[in-house]
Amino acid sequence: MKKIFRIGERSSPLSLIQAELVRTALLRQNPELEKEYEIELIPIRTSGDWSPEKAEQLLGEVGENKGVFTKEIDEALMSGRIDAAVHSMKDVSTIIPDYMEIAAMMERADPRDAFLSLKAQQLMDLPEGATVGTSSVRRKAQLLAQRPDLKITPLRGNIETRLQKLANGMADATILAVAGLQRMGLDHRITRIMDTETMLPSPGQGAIGIIIKRNHAIAHDLISPIDHEPTSLCVAAERSMLSVLDGSCSTPIAALGRMASDKIIVLEGMVVRPDGTGMLKLQNSGPAQDAEKIGMDLGNEFKSKLPSDFFKCA
Repeated sequence: MKKIFRIGERSSPLSLIQAELVRTALLRQNPELEKEYEIELIPIRTSGDWSPEKAEQLLGEVGENKGVFTKEIDEALMSGRIDAAVHSMKDVSTIIPDYMEIAAMMERADPRDAFLSLKAQQLMDLPEGATVGTSSVRRKAQLLAQRPDLKITPLRGNIETRLQKLANGMADATILAVAGLQRMGLDHRITRIMDTETMLPSPGQGAIGIIIKRNHAIAHDLISPIDHEPTSLCVAAERSMLSVLDGSCSTPIAALGRMASDKIIVLEGMVVRPDGTGMLKLQNSGPAQDAEKIGMDLGNEFKSKLPSDFFKCA
């Protein structure tokens, strides 16, 4: 009789696809695994998931931190209902309880954001006063920094829901992650991929992480072989920067690490006031094995150059 290994994930269509990518990677890494284990995918609804009765909100109004998208899954992990949790790394809090660990990250997909519109080919082509739908404080701030004339309206729901809202005229344009659209087979809906000078992504965007209980030897042995080290190192640098800056109060913070070579990480970071009136971009680099230090140093450099009230909650 086969043993059962349960993988938990959010119940959205994209999350189910991402969990399936993890299951496929596990079986590709170890073809014999299927003889011993039945890998089950367990969808779990989280408090951060959108439903019509919640209306439209900025994500900062849903909860004070990223944990609203992971709380119920983490609880299932700790209770033993699941053996591993699959998360979009941009949704994972920078502070993970000591009893949990990130066992692996899948190779990162395109981390950039996509501009989608039925009325314009790119951000600067939108007419004055156009409406852009997004519930991301990071995207809102960067949009307003470049186009203060725009009207930003919250737009929530899974990818297909937001695309339908766009088609229904609830906004003139919206911004979504390229990785999610690609994984859903919806990249043909992209009007233009935004370069990182125009829209720097969220820390961890495009990366899928697998979290397990610390010291769960079986889960660790099954999951750790599918880790993509360059992705893990770059995301570690991004999350380290975010941790120093304390992104829990919906401060618009963006970061993207890249491997300049096999041994060097280049980390670009940005902090923006929510209304787009102030912005600072900085960059740091160093040996890949010092990924967390690269992020910490960049975060501290931001703190040294910005007023003390920049990161305070409203």
